[in-house]
Amino acid sequence: MKVFNTMSRKKEDFVPIHEGKVGIYACGPTVYDYFHIGNARPFVVFDVLRRYLEYTGYDVTFVQNFTDIDDKMIARANEEGITVKELGDRFIEEYFKDATALGVRPATVHPRATEHIKEIIDIVQKLIDKGIAYQVGSDVYYDTSKFSGYGKLSGQNLEDLESGARVGVGDDKRSPADFVLWKGQKPGEPAWESPWGMGRPGWHIECSAMSTTYLGEAFDIHCGGQDLIFPHHENEIAQSEGAFGKSFVKYWMHNGFLNVDDQKMSKSLGNFFTVRDILNEYEAEDVRMFLLSAHYRSPLNFSREMIQQAHASLSRLYVARDKLIFLQGHTKGDELLPGEEATVEAINGYVLKFNAGMEDDLNTAEAMGALFELVYLINTDISDKSGKKLVDTALETLLRLADVLGLLMKKPEDSLPEDIQKLVDERKQARLDKNWALSDSLREQIKEKGYLVEDTKSGQKVTKA
Repeated sequence: MKVFNTMSRKKEDFVPIHEGKVGIYACGPTVYDYFHIGNARPFVVFDVLRRYLEYTGYDVTFVQNFTDIDDKMIARANEEGITVKELGDRFIEEYFKDATALGVRPATVHPRATEHIKEIIDIVQKLIDKGIAYQVGSDVYYDTSKFSGYGKLSGQNLEDLESGARVGVGDDKRSPADFVLWKGQKPGEPAWESPWGMGRPGWHIECSAMSTTYLGEAFDIHCGGQDLIFPHHENEIAQSEGAFGKSFVKYWMHNGFLNVDDQKMSKSLGNFFTVRDILNEYEAEDVRMFLLSAHYRSPLNFSREMIQQAHASLSRLYVARDKLIFLQGHTKGDELLPGEEATVEAINGYVLKFNAGMEDDLNTAEAMGALFELVYLINTDISDKSGKKLVDTALETLLRLADVLGLLMKKPEDSLPEDIQKLVDERKQARLDKNWALSDSLREQIKEKGYLVEDTKSGQKVTKA
């Protein structure tokens, strides 16, 4: 497998540090509100990365954090008259609702920044002891001039950089490029004891502490949105490599931006949507399908037309799946029929093509192309005249590849809405009663609701129109 490494700015062969095992750290949300559709892209994309690595046999430890203390959280909690912890607890729960709807599997571990204060303090102290960080009152800053590699991820020169601190910049920093590791407590803010007085961690140090706690001082993949390259990930490298004296991450992967109607998403333009907003209007799996329709490093434009296209494509997958499930119950044979070996070879060819797309820097668009070639074969070459072994092979392959993308998650019995199933059952009875007029009427009612009924030797077959 090849992945594009932001650090080297080229595709590299993926060779994990430990054979057979992969450690991945993905930057998670700051839990002061529902996450927006732009956040959803890395959550979905890197869920697929994990799924593919597991599909190929790796033992994956996937860590995704929650930032549950920062300025935005403090401000929001004060507005609502609740504690920061209560706010964090609430929106972590809401995150899981939306992420689960999008098919994003829970991480191996979801650390919270506030539960790793000791580890944060330990790293800050290491940096002070090495002369890489300095104390000003109750604040502690990282001295970027003491880290020769500063700027290597983003490709920026230190002298050209302005401060990347997420929290307010004090007047006592030695350089505008220095950033805060520990913030002294202000009135009314949550705080923890430290060697430098009561305070709280800066944003960047939280991820250094959480990633190294669960993945070690050096691990395989760190991923997130392109907007995190600088300053967040640049500062993580400086902190971690400064503290531990070794290369921090082997591969850096970043997804491209998501625009809305060809414009950058922003509240001022009125095109800012949370995933919760989107899921009130569209099926979650349609949104996932859309997010995977382009290569993860390419910009992606969100529009209603694109979601509708994703819905139509996803429907084709379900139609193919449901056809095979139907045929499973109406075909026989444990061996391939004469001539079916060639069809199995074609199926295996699409698997290889799917894998090749995924191996080429997680190119989900190419992989989906192979998946739909498989769907075309299912629609044209497999019928009630096929043997059961061929049907089983095609279904197992379709489900296995779709699972890598996190698609086709609805159970077959959930695919047909209750009102449609009721009409189908009534039509079945009408045909048994030889009431052809009622049968035709029910067929039209089903069609008006967006479904087609085909009468086969094996019974009624219902598909979306």
